[in-house]
Amino acid sequence: MPKFILTLLLIFTTSFSWSQNSQQEKLEKRKAEIQKEIREKEEMLKKVRKEEKTVSNQLAIQNEKITLKQKLINTTSHQTKLLGDDIYSNQLKINRLRKDLEILKQDYTQMVVKAYKSRSTQSRAMFLLSSENFQQAYKRFQYMKQYASYRKMQGDEIKYKTESLTGYTEKIVVQKIEKEKLLQANEAEKKILEKEKLVQQEIAKAIKKSKAQITAEIKKKQQESRRIDGQINKLIRDAIASANKKVAAANVKTNPKTTAATTKATETSTKIVLTPEAKLVADNFKSNKGRLPWPVEKGFVSLAYGDQPHPVYNTLIVHNSGVEISTDQGSLARAVFGGEVISVMVLSPVNKAVMIQHGDYFTVYQNLSSVNVSKGDKVQTKQTLGKIRTNGDSGKTVLKFMISQNTTYNNPASWLSNM
Repeated sequence: MPKFILTLLLIFTTSFSWSQNSQQEKLEKRKAEIQKEIREKEEMLKKVRKEEKTVSNQLAIQNEKITLKQKLINTTSHQTKLLGDDIYSNQLKINRLRKDLEILKQDYTQMVVKAYKSRSTQSRAMFLLSSENFQQAYKRFQYMKQYASYRKMQGDEIKYKTESLTGYTEKIVVQKIEKEKLLQANEAEKKILEKEKLVQQEIAKAIKKSKAQITAEIKKKQQESRRIDGQINKLIRDAIASANKKVAAANVKTNPKTTAATTKATETSTKIVLTPEAKLVADNFKSNKGRLPWPVEKGFVSLAYGDQPHPVYNTLIVHNSGVEISTDQGSLARAVFGGEVISVMVLSPVNKAVMIQHGDYFTVYQNLSSVNVSKGDKVQTKQTLGKIRTNGDSGKTVLKFMISQNTTYNNPASWLSNM
């Protein structure tokens, strides 16, 4: 029975230790990912500082970097807590083993002393011969055998628990050293974070000095954005009207009794009347919500969807009908899902856009310097659409990405994977 209990205890301890190690490995992996993102932000910040004529982008990237630093500190703190819990658990096991060993050794000592006093062969023989009958002699013989076996088992258990105690003691020493290293690393990261915040404050001060200029830039950008949104809306409405005319014509052809009112209602609808084939595409697109690939290979969201406050002036609101994704110079835009190119727009001499239809859904890729596809082309997921333009004044390479169902815009963050 004691061996069975010891086996169960060993299995439980091993399972618990494996679970702790698994969590530590996941946290270590997440730390490596965050540190990689921090290095990327540092490279972007260096690049922006060198090429930017304004400092607003520096602040945006600095904010991203500070957020990542805080995540790194939180992850390390979680690691430290897990390690502390494991140390506490192991210390309890050590205390329990020491107590068990003390009791076992006392018990074993008493047995050895008793065995020593009755060690002679004559005394054992007399113990058997003094039995009143054969049955009593047999029982006494069995008792002597069991007693010897119990002594051996006690000795084995003392040896096992002594080895376990040594193992846990060595493990806890290593864990305490590791915990101390994590605490020191966290303190170092906190000091770096404080320095980063000071840099952030300096950038913010520099921006505040040019509030009028920034306000003018935002207004100009918003006017340009509204103009482009208007062009895109018109193209979407035209695409809906064109698709619905085809459906209306097909209905008349297959059913000549179709009334003029029904035909007109179909043609003027603000929603695409889906054919069975188009519905299949739309349903497939919808079923991939939250799993679509990013429209760039690498980058980060520099402006989210909807009404966003300026990073310094909270009273200044920037409206965004999609998301803006900052990426490296020379990066390419790619389709997030298979579909048909229904328009290649020239928004300005240096700004082109591609619109792709997926049933009654549309995806738009803005701020391209060159385009690799043409209207009517069928594209596949992750197919290159064109090269993203790098702004000559700011040095930024930003893709604006939009998703709409008919004329209703959606937040791309809920559609793209891990956004």
